[in-house]
Amino acid sequence: MASLRLSPDATRLVAVTQSLNPDGSSYGTALWEVPLDGGEAVRLTASAKGEAGAWFAPDGDVLFVSRRPDPTVKDGDDDVPALWLLPPRGESRRVANRPGGISAARAAGRTVVYAANTLPGDPETEQDRRKARKEAGVSAVLHEGYPIRYWDHDLGPDAVRLFTLDGRDLTPDAGRALDETSFDLTADTVVTTWRVPLPAGESRTDLVAIDVATGERRVLATSDGHDFSGPLRVSPDGRRVACTRERNSSQTVSTAADIWVCDLSTGEGRAYDHDLFAMDMAWSPDSKALYVVADHRGRRPIFRVPLDGSDAVRLTPDDGAYLEVNPAPDGSVYALRSAVGSPPTPVRVAPDGSYTTLGSPGVAPALPGTLTEITAMADDGVEIRGWLVLPASASAEDPAPFLLWIHGGPLGSWNDWSWRWNPWIMAARGYAVLLPDPCLSTGYGQAMIDRGWGEWGPATAGDLMAITDACLKRPEIDETRIAAMGGSFGGYMANWLAGHTDRFQAIVTHASLWNFEQFAGTTDASQYWQREFGEPGSELYTRLSPHRHLEQISTPMLVIHGDKDYRVPIGEALRLWWDLRRTNAEAKFLYFPDENHWVLKPGNVVAWYETVLAFLAQHVLGEEWVRPDSVA
Repeated sequence: MASLRLSPDATRLVAVTQSLNPDGSSYGTALWEVPLDGGEAVRLTASAKGEAGAWFAPDGDVLFVSRRPDPTVKDGDDDVPALWLLPPRGESRRVANRPGGISAARAAGRTVVYAANTLPGDPETEQDRRKARKEAGVSAVLHEGYPIRYWDHDLGPDAVRLFTLDGRDLTPDAGRALDETSFDLTADTVVTTWRVPLPAGESRTDLVAIDVATGERRVLATSDGHDFSGPLRVSPDGRRVACTRERNSSQTVSTAADIWVCDLSTGEGRAYDHDLFAMDMAWSPDSKALYVVADHRGRRPIFRVPLDGSDAVRLTPDDGAYLEVNPAPDGSVYALRSAVGSPPTPVRVAPDGSYTTLGSPGVAPALPGTLTEITAMADDGVEIRGWLVLPASASAEDPAPFLLWIHGGPLGSWNDWSWRWNPWIMAARGYAVLLPDPCLSTGYGQAMIDRGWGEWGPATAGDLMAITDACLKRPEIDETRIAAMGGSFGGYMANWLAGHTDRFQAIVTHASLWNFEQFAGTTDASQYWQREFGEPGSELYTRLSPHRHLEQISTPMLVIHGDKDYRVPIGEALRLWWDLRRTNAEAKFLYFPDENHWVLKPGNVVAWYETVLAFLAQHVLGEEWVRPDSVA
């Protein structure tokens, strides 16, 4: 389950779900209705192209985005997503389309605004210009600013703009200001993030309001030292807007975030600093408080943040990781709840924090083991905590081999279900898996982030080794058969450990940073990187780059990377692989030409797990190497 929306009258819940298609090689999406009384979920849509981005209009209609064909249009263009409307009763109908496709929509009163990729120039000729470009085989993009790509896709020549339902362009001068935008609206005003380019490749992100009738734009919030970003929500009474305000970092100042609330009329605002990195937020129906979900000690609770300045109150005391919060007038909150041991499912959270599970089209798999919370003391006296997944077979008489899994980010936490990094698959093969939250992890206060700022490798390694040592003292874990693995920042740490210790029998490094100076200028957000580590050539690049310790690597390594990864570009893996080859290190390279920072295609997911398990079996379990059929 990917999202959850409560209707304005609080009588209906609609979810977007993703499931494996019958061909077994792709995923499909659909809208489902989740009964509030706990009955079985009912499927609302079914198309080969799938549906996404569900949002309720005030009258109860559901807006969604889909590439499905429109039966009322002859020879229509079905290659790009359009905006559709599903009434409470009746068939879906297409209500808007653009040559570059529609990505998101919001509704308030009689106003509907959507985001669409748009070419510069005359909108009347855009379709013809796109067709001519395609037929001429032109893929070139001429850039005059930064950035030029994001995550796994190129930016340009088109860019995001905001339109009313009748096709009126509210942001004709946006340029790249609305890339990765977050927006919401009242009946007469759109509130959106707005990226402002600055000299030397830098930028800042402001909060702006746009009058729907005139297109007039005014700045609500701007700061030379902060970026304003989503989640972004307008209050039910239409008077205020809430978003996240993130402090710009430097080599000596860590990043930090607070909740920013400002008046839509005056722009007057204030920060609510409760040490919460907000992952999602929603207004209470009376517009007097915010419901915020944020990491907290290996969980992701729902907090109620009063706007009178009083302390935030944790609503959910359980181990859940909540998202997609939808407050109801009766004081309850509908949300998606997951945990390390359970995939997302819709729930109703009562005012006292207890929850009731609602109907879901998915079925939670049986777990092949147990989940235990574990803590250890770091060298500086700070408590390090994490989750330990133990296979059902583990005992003092038959101790399990051990896997250290390091999360990405580095700002992040192990607290919810993951299909990409699923420890239960490993537990089913007999491994004990440690999911630790070292320094730089969120949910432990700003001091935990500060501990690792500018000390990525050394400080994090100390925390990881402290909690690893605590695990290895347990009788049900075999301290002689251990491995480490991680992705992104976790991959960086896997590389760092490879160059600083020989205690692991195998190391798996996925989408990892290897050569800091090389990475700094090729990632999709070099300006963000430069804030923390300084200009190329600074001391941190030399001191913290794993490639400086190549000669000390003696542990067999499995390198994994996708060619469409623009966050940590493929050059990192290519350089790492060559460095390992030229030094005769024992290693393998699992390469995905069509995957991004994550591995998403079902067949590639199977290949990922099978290869990792085969590599671990060889070096940790002492089995003969067997090349998986999925990569044969």
